[in-house]
Amino acid sequence: MSEEHYVESGKNCLFQHGVVLGLRYKEGCSPFRVGNGACIRTGTIIYADVIAGDDFQTGHNVLIREKTVFGNHIVVGTNTVIDGHVTIGDFVKVESNCYIPTHVTIGSRVFFGPGVILTNDRYPQKMRDQYRPEGPVIEDGVTLGAGVVVLPGVTVGKGSFVAAGAVVTKDIPSMSFVKGIPGKISSLPDKLREFNMAKNWRKYLNEKD
Repeated sequence: MSEEHYVESGKNCLFQHGVVLGLRYKEGCSPFRVGNGACIRTGTIIYADVIAGDDFQTGHNVLIREKTVFGNHIVVGTNTVIDGHVTIGDFVKVESNCYIPTHVTIGSRVFFGPGVILTNDRYPQKMRDQYRPEGPVIEDGVTLGAGVVVLPGVTVGKGSFVAAGAVVTKDIPSMSFVKGIPGKISSLPDKLREFNMAKNWRKYLNEKD
């Protein structure tokens, strides 16, 4: 392991060549802490003060900044950026080329399709003394299809499914189906009401939603 790494890891972890783990961004920061079975691929940069549980995986060229906390069984896809001060639950898959800004909360059993963009600034570089940036809240069991954009401060309710290319401009009730620009909300079809379940999650999850 190279001298630039600042990490505390569990057992059976794979850190490929050309990663930066625990990048020190200020004096007194804590190491990157990751549980058992991590796989962190070439080009990934993870700052100090990041915590991840067991079975944490990244694709290539991922950037994860400080004060991000992950649960267990997480995949962060290639070229994804997580800008820090983010909380993510268990059993979450983020596909390639996604952007997650600061001040975002993401629940468990969530899926982000490729190219999903969350935002936290309603008036970029304007009115800086009148409001604080506020990221979306993505509740448990949500699916965001490819290319979805979610505006600042929006809550996407539990179990909802947002179709590819939709722009979410307002709060979405639980178990909703959203499509279009701006997102049109309807009741979630019965066939989409089961919670997200990847094949490799089944041995860890006993409940049936």
